[in-house]
Amino acid sequence: MSKAPSVALLDYGSGNIRSAERALIYAGAQVEVTSDHKVALAADGLVVPGVGAFAACMDGLKAVHGERIIGQRLAGGRPVLGICVGMQILFERGVEFGIESEGAGEWPGTVERLPAQVLPHMGWNTVEAPADSVLFKDIAPDERFYFVHSYAAQRWEMEPSERFAPAKLTWAEHGGRFLAAVENGALSATQFHPEKSGATGAKLLRNWVRSL
Repeated sequence: MSKAPSVALLDYGSGNIRSAERALIYAGAQVEVTSDHKVALAADGLVVPGVGAFAACMDGLKAVHGERIIGQRLAGGRPVLGICVGMQILFERGVEFGIESEGAGEWPGTVERLPAQVLPHMGWNTVEAPADSVLFKDIAPDERFYFVHSYAAQRWEMEPSERFAPAKLTWAEHGGRFLAAVENGALSATQFHPEKSGATGAKLLRNWVRSL
């Protein structure tokens, strides 16, 4: 029997760590919750969760040098998955309440408030995934994922030939279109919470774990 892929779940003081840990184990991963640099670099996959404000998450990430861990993994083509604010902080900057904060800068662009009358965007929503997506393989278009957020990246500013590989973009709508997921070479992320998305979210995490 083949060994389960190892996944480091980055603990930097932000994120629904325990539910993400349980979901990843259920998806077939051997999970270690850690902020240890060596452990995070050695794992087959790294998951960066995130709940709350962009700036607070970045402060927590920098406190454990998480942005360096992400950068070093990606420089070696080692898979990383961001979840919710863990996706947002992969962009260059975030703007909340008129205050701009610097992100990890793996992708260009700004995370901004959704142009919707009702915020936060909380609950279940469908997404528009590309046909060649790895994350959404065998997931039907009418399946729904659980979102809870008021901010998102609403444009993709990277040229297709840049960075790790041509990006596969998944979109959703709430007051306007926003990025629900990105797959860009070794770097993937979801704005929704797969660990809170029932059987459909479990399938997505299983797809990612199997790709490690």
